[in-house]
Amino acid sequence: MSAISITAVASDDVSGLASISRKTFEQTFADKNDPADFDAYLETAFSHEQLSSELGNSGSAFFFARINGQVCGYLKVNTGQAQTEAVEGKTLEIERIYVDADFQGSGVGKALFQQALKQAEAMGADAVWLGVWEENAKAIEFYRKQGFEPFGEHSFVIGKDVQRDILMRLEV
Repeated sequence: MSAISITAVASDDVSGLASISRKTFEQTFADKNDPADFDAYLETAFSHEQLSSELGNSGSAFFFARINGQVCGYLKVNTGQAQTEAVEGKTLEIERIYVDADFQGSGVGKALFQQALKQAEAMGADAVWLGVWEENAKAIEFYRKQGFEPFGEHSFVIGKDVQRDILMRLEV
């Protein structure tokens, strides 16, 4: 297998970010959500305008994972006020870590996770945290293997469906 490269997403990469964001979110969650609600969520959450706004937030950073030049996953981390929850300590949030289904099991998720840890180390974080849908057993198991422990929950809304995310934390 070819080496995985991790690069920061630049503001002019919004089209590529929108493409991998929509694709991986659909692969992961489309079959477990109402199609109309899901499509509306995709149009809002991963629009060029929304992603441009997120890319412009100084408390957020995005990274692409590539194999042979092809984007196969991405990471979004948040610090400070950009975090989706107020969490105790000096923390970094992993808001999104998604891998194209064709590349799962190839080390891309682990490489993106390592990038998040590098970001946390660079800022002197006490902990890394994230929210993961309670029905995403594969992701929960991945994070447990990395040493994350549950510490709470929050709601994630897709259309009329209020879903429960498990909040997990890793002391660094």
